[in-house]
Amino acid sequence: MTDKRWQFWIDRGGTFTDIVACDPSGNISAKKLLSENPDRYEDAALQGIRDVLGLAGDAEIPADKIAAVKMGTTVATNALLERKGDRTVLVITQGLGDALRIGYQNRPDLFARHIVLPEMVYERSIEVTERVDAYGEILTPLDVEAARTDLQSAFDDGICAAAIVFMHGYRYPDHEQKIAELAAEIGFTQISVSHRVSPLMKIVSRGDTTVVDAYLSPILRRYIDGVALALGASRLMFMQSNGGLADAHFFHGKDSILSGPAGGIVGAARTSARAGFKKIIGFDMGGTSTDVSHYAGEFERAFETEVAGVRMRAPMMAIHTVAAGGGSILHFDGARLRVGPDSAGANPGPAAYGLGGPLTVTDANVCLGKLNPDFFPAVFGPDGDQPIDQKAVADKFATLAKEISDATGQARTPEDVAEGYLAIAVENMANAIKKISIQRGYDVTEYALCCFGGAAGQHACLVADALGMKTVLVHPLASVLSAYGIGLADMTVMREQSVEQNNTPDGWKVLSDTLDQLAAEAREEMLAQEVPESRITEAKRVHVRYDGTDSYLIIDFGSAEEIATHFADSHRARYGFVSDKEIIFEAASVEISGLSDAPEEMPSLEIVASDGPAITIPVRTGGETLATPVHQRDSLVPEEKLAGPAIIVEPNSTIIVEPGWSATRTPDDQIVLNRDTALDRKSAIGTEVDPIMLEIFNNLFMAIAEQMGSVLENTASSVNIKERLDFSCAIFDVAGHLIANAPHLPVHLGSMSESIQTVIRLRGDRLKPGDVIVLNAPYNGGTHLPDVTVITPVFDRNGVDLLFYVGSRGHHADIGGISPGSMPPDSKHVEEE
Repeated sequence: MTDKRWQFWIDRGGTFTDIVACDPSGNISAKKLLSENPDRYEDAALQGIRDVLGLAGDAEIPADKIAAVKMGTTVATNALLERKGDRTVLVITQGLGDALRIGYQNRPDLFARHIVLPEMVYERSIEVTERVDAYGEILTPLDVEAARTDLQSAFDDGICAAAIVFMHGYRYPDHEQKIAELAAEIGFTQISVSHRVSPLMKIVSRGDTTVVDAYLSPILRRYIDGVALALGASRLMFMQSNGGLADAHFFHGKDSILSGPAGGIVGAARTSARAGFKKIIGFDMGGTSTDVSHYAGEFERAFETEVAGVRMRAPMMAIHTVAAGGGSILHFDGARLRVGPDSAGANPGPAAYGLGGPLTVTDANVCLGKLNPDFFPAVFGPDGDQPIDQKAVADKFATLAKEISDATGQARTPEDVAEGYLAIAVENMANAIKKISIQRGYDVTEYALCCFGGAAGQHACLVADALGMKTVLVHPLASVLSAYGIGLADMTVMREQSVEQNNTPDGWKVLSDTLDQLAAEAREEMLAQEVPESRITEAKRVHVRYDGTDSYLIIDFGSAEEIATHFADSHRARYGFVSDKEIIFEAASVEISGLSDAPEEMPSLEIVASDGPAITIPVRTGGETLATPVHQRDSLVPEEKLAGPAIIVEPNSTIIVEPGWSATRTPDDQIVLNRDTALDRKSAIGTEVDPIMLEIFNNLFMAIAEQMGSVLENTASSVNIKERLDFSCAIFDVAGHLIANAPHLPVHLGSMSESIQTVIRLRGDRLKPGDVIVLNAPYNGGTHLPDVTVITPVFDRNGVDLLFYVGSRGHHADIGGISPGSMPPDSKHVEEE
């Protein structure tokens, strides 16, 4: 850091605002404030800066002392979730006024009998007389005067934000540009056009992205202007969803949705690299949910996402969220134990908070002794001055244990029950990690688990064991790692553009020229943000897919041969096969980065002598109660190994070192956990139904079926499969009985067992490894002729014993009888369907 002034790195979350301050000497400090506290301050970020600088609550912030303020914010995200953005009009091609509401044909909640569609964020739509085809030919000329009348009417009614989305506008933008000029002339203060916001195919997701940008940018701009006014001449930057910073003047609504969580991934990646780990799984466990992410040398981004019911095509960090946090509520339905997805929230919170809340994952840790009142601040109870309420937790677990014993006939202690719930929560989180690692072809055992968030350290070893991972990393700023990551992030400008070219010399030339043009535009914007040329780097990438499919893989740009080879390797790793279909260059993508000026390293620690454990307490883990020493983090001698079981306490979190693991404090104050002894894997669970193992295996089997569906969707050519999601996947035992299914179409799943049993009856004694059976007969378990079922027997590794069957059923609209779509009303025989 060359500028010897203060820097402030801030993550303004929904509940807490985290502030990391870097003083002129490069020393780091951290602070947390409630994001909303109107009795004390107007804005938590500005108040945090004043607190660190020792200023009064209403004092002017000295701009000459601050080099930069880097922020992540949930202002726009909350406005989207609560539908509190600015009034917006959608301006779209004639005949498509309802296109965004209709969207695609996949169901938002498959098993809901009453479908409630997300509320649209635009207030009204204007259909403009115009139409350009996919080749640029004007089919219907633009009627400017009619558009003027409709836009003026919307403006007169108080709507000041316009989202302009025309068919094929991403490729032929003239009509969009003319309407944008007209809207500016009328007086619209926010004008978002799709060919600038999201110049990619698919009018639904492109349109949604443009509407979101128009809807959120004004509210974001007002917040930015307020902060900028208070900071004066200090430089203000914001974290984008893509993981890069942008100057406040270049920060847009569509780029703000994952502003805070993106900082967490950057922080995890940067701190792990400094500790020598190049492959990590980010594990951010809070009170309500757990966010997981994958990093192996470069940030992974999703270009198509859905947030709060709105589809968007904008680069965002690839983050998978599962409803398993410290506040996830524990349930028993009479047969099995379940964790979440509902949360106790902050009020009443877990039972341990003393406000009459339900039992949660946090309470399970209290019951087991992993969270102890002696090492927690006394901030609970009605007046916020009481310790954790151990008695309330013990009483509720005793009641629950009796209920479970009465229902199942199996005697269980409260500790048995608490440990069972914890095992289920751990499995839920492990399955979430599998979705972003194993499901995508990565060997998770080669990775370190990077933990951050308040609750991650309590479960890190158990989650790692569930995945076969052997290393866990906990940074000293883990509880504010998103804010720290915002400070470490690079400036980033990203550009994308559809190209839709075949892998030919001419197609490659179009791709190359497009990338050069995008790079020049992005570099110009980076220079406009006052980033020195010497700190600018460039990366060019291509979205590549097979002809006839929709799912692309992102490949580094190179020669046509290099792109094809890299795509084949990536496709085989992701989906397990390659095809002889022609490959298509779908889109060009450029990322221009301005390297961060943050300190390269955390200050080294002074070696301190260990005072030894202050106390030893009983902790239940692995079915045993063990005497467990409790250590303050600051008392650990760097490079000295601490064998588990042990508890490491720090100001904002607790780290549980499970038996078989050890902890080491590194010279830069990171805690590295390593599994020292091989994990004892259980091979059988007996013949009696265990409600804990029942739920764990239920989750495991369902996760496999969901992964089957993911591969089917992403490799399909049929619109019915890849957009309507008209398919189902399931696992069956050797007798053809359903074991588990993903949340796919019920009509498919109801009769699929009959199809498996038909195969067993007709071909069971002749099946061998590699066989695949295709069936669609309604008299043999099929539903109707267009529903094709693919059945695969799975054998053991020796190819001798048949273990189970997997089945996939999908609707193919081009299969049918005397009329398209199947089921004509005048058919008399099944063959006529």
